[in-house]
Order: sequence, then C-alpha cells, then structure tokens
Amino acid sequence: MTEGVVVLSNECLLFRRFFGGSDETANILKALTHDISWQQHKVKVFNREHLTPRLTAWYGDQGMRYSYSGCTHEPLPWIPLLSDIRTRLEQFLNQSFNSVLLNLYRNGDDTMGGHSDDEKELGAEPVIASASFGETRRMVFHPRDGNSGKSLAIDLEDSSLLIMQGACQRRWKHSIPRTRQLAGPRINLTFRKILNPVCE
Repeated sequence: MTEGVVVLSNECLLFRRFFGGSDETANILKALTHDISWQQHKVKVFNREHLTPRLTAWYGDQGMRYSYSGCTHEPLPWIPLLSDIRTRLEQFLNQSFNSVLLNLYRNGDDTMGGHSDDEKELGAEPVIASASFGETRRMVFHPRDGNSGKSLAIDLEDSSLLIMQGACQRRWKHSIPRTRQLAGPRINLTFRKILNPVCE
C-alpha cells in the first residue's frame, strides 16, 4: 500500500495499490463478477426514465434502504467477500460502514453521470470509501455552484482506494465519462454509512 495522495485538499484522498498485487485483485474481480446479484435499473432523469449505463447492486445491513435518481433500493445481505473488504476498510479508516453500492462498468461505453452523493440518508458530510478493481477509469470532479476552481481528473486504477469526505459532496460533482479506448470491465465498491434509512 502506498501513501495517500491529496487530490482535493483534505476532502479527497487516493491510495494506489491499497488491496495488494494483481493476483489478489484479479481474484476479487472474478468473485464479484460472478457472486454479486447485478441488475440494470431504470432511473428518472428530468422526469424521463432511462436504463442505467452500467450494472449496479446494493448490499448492507438490514433496513439500510437507499434512494437516488427516483429509485429506492432494499439492501441485499452481506456476502463474505464484501464483509471482509468492509472490515479491512473500517480498520484502516477507523470508520464504520453499514452499506455498499456496487457498479459494474462492462466496457468503455458504461458511464456514470455527474452527481454528488448528497442524499439526506448520508448526512451532511459523509465519508465514502470507493474501491476499484479491474480496468482503469478516469473520474472527473466538477465544481458545484458557489465552488470556484477548475475541473480535476484522476485515474482510478485496479486496487486503488479513493476516500471522499468532509465538504467534498457539497463542493464537487463527480463522473465517470465514456472512453474510446478498449476498456475492459471495472467494478467499483462505494462503502458508506446510512444515517437516516428510507422508510418503507
């Protein structure tokens, strides 16, 4: 594990090769590809429904419902691999997590639009631990209204860990743009703590 790189002041830290060598991360990628209950949801954007341009899954403690883009997600129960990764991150960060959103980018056409993880369930200044396995994809940070500064981009490599914390979600939006390069699959795990679960 290398030392952290400050990306956006103290709001965003990137740790490269956090999860060890290529053999370990290849095994994690393979297991997550086959063991996760992947789905392609419809999301509402500007009052129109679209299929998400990636596959997703939501796992967590019982009752940790999460709502975004007009959809409410009921958590699937933890599987051993996700529990092991959660424990590893909690010990490293001294931070507890009760849920994880997984994204599978199948190729360079799968994307994530610009957004902030600022849902009320997460509280005012959430700590989000984002782990990447597989192909390198670029994440772009765009300043939100009232936040001066230029857009910034970082490459999220296999085995990397990105920590977003403090005012990050209030000050920035982030996205994963399409790429014309021959991008292989990438799986991203964003561990978070739900403070106010969505009611049934």
